[in-house]
Amino acid sequence: MALSATPPVLSPTSTPGSGSLFRPDPLYSSPDESPRLTSSMINSFISSAGGGGGNGNSSSGNNECKMVEVHGVKVASFTVDGQELICLPQVFDLFLKHLVGGLHTVYTKLKRLDICPVVCTVEQVRILRGLGAIQPGVNRCKLISRKDFETLYNDCTNAR
Repeated sequence: MALSATPPVLSPTSTPGSGSLFRPDPLYSSPDESPRLTSSMINSFISSAGGGGGNGNSSSGNNECKMVEVHGVKVASFTVDGQELICLPQVFDLFLKHLVGGLHTVYTKLKRLDICPVVCTVEQVRILRGLGAIQPGVNRCKLISRKDFETLYNDCTNAR
């Protein structure tokens, strides 16, 4: 079996179509031009992602995601057993990351505060990933009530 002696050379200045791994020009000239999720995009994604019933074990409302405002920022929420629950990793990233060492610290605080987050279903995780509320590779997520989030947030801000 004969192999080529020299591999192709790739550089940042390679022209498009030449097998280049790099783009010589940025995708967007300013952050304002970068794509943003609008409410209509979110609603169309949620409805196409199976906003109704999951696997027969859950009630139909558990997979209906809404964007709700927490401290002036929109975050993903689900209604589970009649209670609005927000995405814990998303609110950690938005509000707590700069206050505590990491998500492990948050889980330690939750245990100390006697707060038990709700584990997301597979379908809820898919919806959250699709919305960008959690990272693409994440396959587990927990939800927390607004009241419990406020308790956690106050604990993190007053711990200093």
